[in-house]
Amino acid sequence: MIQRRRILQALAPVPAVLMGGRAFAQSAPIRILVGAPAGGSTDTLARTLSIEMGRLLGRTVIVENRPGAGGNIAADAVAKAAPDGNTLLMSFTSHAINASLYPSLPFDPVKDFTPLTCVATSPSVLVAHPTLPAKDVRELIALAKAKPGKLNFAIGAVGSSLHLAGDAFKMQSGAYIVNIPYRGTAPALQDVLAGQVDLMFAAVGNAQAQIRAGKLKALGVTSAKRLPAFPDVPAIAEVLPGYESSAWFGLFGPGQMNPELAKRLSDAARQAIATPDVKKRLELEGAVPVGNSPDEFARFVQAEIPRWAKVVKFAGAKPE
Repeated sequence: MIQRRRILQALAPVPAVLMGGRAFAQSAPIRILVGAPAGGSTDTLARTLSIEMGRLLGRTVIVENRPGAGGNIAADAVAKAAPDGNTLLMSFTSHAINASLYPSLPFDPVKDFTPLTCVATSPSVLVAHPTLPAKDVRELIALAKAKPGKLNFAIGAVGSSLHLAGDAFKMQSGAYIVNIPYRGTAPALQDVLAGQVDLMFAAVGNAQAQIRAGKLKALGVTSAKRLPAFPDVPAIAEVLPGYESSAWFGLFGPGQMNPELAKRLSDAARQAIATPDVKKRLELEGAVPVGNSPDEFARFVQAEIPRWAKVVKFAGAKPE
């Protein structure tokens, strides 16, 4: 009889640990939803982070890809999930851009999410085919104004942060440069390498090898200051004061998450970001580690939405 009782106890469900009145089910894996395909920067960072977070929390953390609609499919699933800490979102700049890019969303990008931490930022670089007769941003602006509509930008994805980096550049410089949309960064970059298109804003990780090989010319970086990887490449802000356009990657939970639970998850993510393995992976992706507090990240997201709305309006961008 005693042995039977022990067997039944062993088979019983593991009870949830109560945190501030919310259940944090220790037996269930934590899922990090990613609104982008496997293999991209967002997916890679989520998988790297999940390993360290799982170790720190003593939990299984898995990554689930739900690409589509500029990240909105994954975001909607997390917005509607229970705020129990078992479903999280690794999002990217589009979380702020989509608020104005899409005429309506099935969720509120602020109220329906609990910001946990900004994982990293990723500045881009303005590159050109080596034959373009401009050696820096100042000369590019002069050339574009002398020949309005003659130069063109390759756009990897309409409404992406790289697309809007170009439109922010045009908005601030007054230069008229034609956008040529592509279905993906790879074919866009290939046509710039081939000289079929003049210019492109590219993620540093995607373009640095071609820049160092002399196959692309780096005119400027989108960070506020020069990047250690390219100390000789000026920041665009040196010519256009205030210009800055970095992609970012952030971890969110569903809205109305218990503060104690949110802090526990945020602390684990921030500790993970600070580990050598995650830092190295971020550097390989051309990203800069952040790991800020939930309050700091919340303020950042709230400021990003109106900032990108101005660029979306200028560009007249529509979702694909």
